[in-house]
Amino acid sequence: MKFKDFPQAVINENVDYTVKEITSVIKRYGPRESGNKNCLATQKHIDKEMKPFCDETGFESYKMAPKAFLHFTKTVSVSVFLAIFVCLILAYTGVFDGIGKSDFFLPQCIVGGVILVGLIITALEFLLYKQFCDVFYKKIDGNNYYAVRKPKGEVKKRIVISGHCDSAYQWRHIYYGKKLPLMGICMGGTIGGAIISVIIALITIIANFVDMGAFGDFMLNYSYYFHIITGLFMITLFLFVDFKTISPGANDNLTGTYAAVCALRMLDMAGVEFENTEVVAMITDGEEAGLRGCKQWAKDHKDEYMNQGVETAVLCVDTLTDLEYLNVYTRDMTGTVKHDQNFSQLVMDSAVEAGHDDLKFANVFFGASDAAAFSQAGITATCLAAMDPAPADYYHNIRDSYDRLVPEAIKAGYDVILSTIFNFDEKGLD
Repeated sequence: MKFKDFPQAVINENVDYTVKEITSVIKRYGPRESGNKNCLATQKHIDKEMKPFCDETGFESYKMAPKAFLHFTKTVSVSVFLAIFVCLILAYTGVFDGIGKSDFFLPQCIVGGVILVGLIITALEFLLYKQFCDVFYKKIDGNNYYAVRKPKGEVKKRIVISGHCDSAYQWRHIYYGKKLPLMGICMGGTIGGAIISVIIALITIIANFVDMGAFGDFMLNYSYYFHIITGLFMITLFLFVDFKTISPGANDNLTGTYAAVCALRMLDMAGVEFENTEVVAMITDGEEAGLRGCKQWAKDHKDEYMNQGVETAVLCVDTLTDLEYLNVYTRDMTGTVKHDQNFSQLVMDSAVEAGHDDLKFANVFFGASDAAAFSQAGITATCLAAMDPAPADYYHNIRDSYDRLVPEAIKAGYDVILSTIFNFDEKGLD
């Protein structure tokens, strides 16, 4: 079947179904912190909905530490703040007298080292999504849910539509910065200040051992005061994440969750059965905890997806809201991960066939999607999303509720997903 032959009434009905289901899930189960009972309750609710039209469903559990991903904002900010101001006080009380050419020599060493370690932790956790801090936190059970619609014959191809059902801790900078760019100011000032502080500390340490003239004297005696600016920005980093408030996650990412659900539901309602293509819906938990669930799924299924002779591709859907930003994301994880070029092009071509010719190839320049975990593992994947990268004012805060759903954007996403499934079935990745 081609997308142009697919009944539009089925798509429209599923868009209505999605809006009603998301509203119901939020009202019944509330916010869904990664790994908590509300996530599992949502997945069990979805399982009941999917069983009638799926050949197989199931859960896979794993261990994760939900706060480990972002809690570095607390530990790093407190460590840097204390290092800067405690060393300043000790310098003025004469504790560092006689150590180096200036009382600020040792404080520069201490502060430079603490900030450098903080930058490394930030890069490992927030830039590269490494599970660096997990060892320090208590683990709980997370669950990934899957549902399979098998073909009539032998499985030769497999397409996975994925979305995550957990929702994010509130980011105060976005919630309170609706009219002001607090996110850019605070995060830019924090990271920029930290980098400059490290450079200043390094130059000062060199000046202690190498004669740099008046410039060296200035760095030794006065440059330390710049760190106070960095310390003040660390207060904003400490306040960045509100771990007590969790987003309802209507758009991010129940829209992606129900894109996976409705992909199979629409095929069933239209009576579509493929000869050799298996269609899988995968609902992960732990995306907002640093892609923990999808990383585990990719690890557990890598051999199945890559080495067992079934051509497999994963389309991760993350937020279908801002229609003007409906794009195929070919780079992910702050631009450090590249998705499969052929599959990304297939999704783009499918969008054009479905009547959406204004999509672009885009880059997740801040943060990451579950698709990054697959691509990192070597599994063919790409990401489809429609969210203002500014970011949107509902992103990771309590404004992301069912009253902010955009049915037109959901429908456009469903058009692209269905068209991709049909083209993948017909052409594969070649």
